[in-house]
Amino acid sequence: MEAPRLFVVKKDGRREQYNRDKVLSGLRRACEKRPVSEAQMEEIVAGIERELFARGENEVPASLVGEKLMEALKRVDAIAYVRFASVYRDFRDVASFRAELEGLLAK
Repeated sequence: MEAPRLFVVKKDGRREQYNRDKVLSGLRRACEKRPVSEAQMEEIVAGIERELFARGENEVPASLVGEKLMEALKRVDAIAYVRFASVYRDFRDVASFRAELEGLLAK
């Protein structure tokens, strides 16, 4: 039986097939030189995939994937979370970056 196909809908409306390797690559960049093992990253991706496929939909917004990754990283490693968030949220200035850090530290 063929695995279900899942498409990710980008902000600009483009659709692309879900690519596990692309998600894992983003995680690896965020976790570079951090105490996050390959097994932990694989488990994060597997957990997100379970959630996405359990929805039973063939399309999900890219923002959902990004938010799920940030939630998982926040629990695993705060520095990796900030790295990922800085790219994902596309901080435009130091003030927005600082606000994200302050939110993280307040918890």
